[in-house]
Amino acid sequence: MIYEMRVCRCLPGRMPALLKRFEDVTLALWKRHGVEPAGFWTVEVGESNLDLVYLLRWNSMGERETKWAAFATDPEWVAKRIESERDGPILANITNSFLKPTAFSTVK
Repeated sequence: MIYEMRVCRCLPGRMPALLKRFEDVTLALWKRHGVEPAGFWTVEVGESNLDLVYLLRWNSMGERETKWAAFATDPEWVAKRIESERDGPILANITNSFLKPTAFSTVK
């Protein structure tokens, strides 16, 4: 199992728009494409309260590449993403890391 940690840094004042897009659009499309989220967090105390941090669970990098490409090019996603940004961009940037559980991790 591989976990992908993604950190979405919002532009100031745009976190509500990002959370709404996840709740109303992204999660349903991920489900359709077999993308499995493992958790979501906002930063209460830390470097930036403009960050949404989430983990995605993958069986392999090959699975990730196939499913993520299908999601990213889904015409509904492309249209809804554009629509959600009609009041301006939401994100400053996105970073990601791929995490592999250790032998002693409680999360496998």
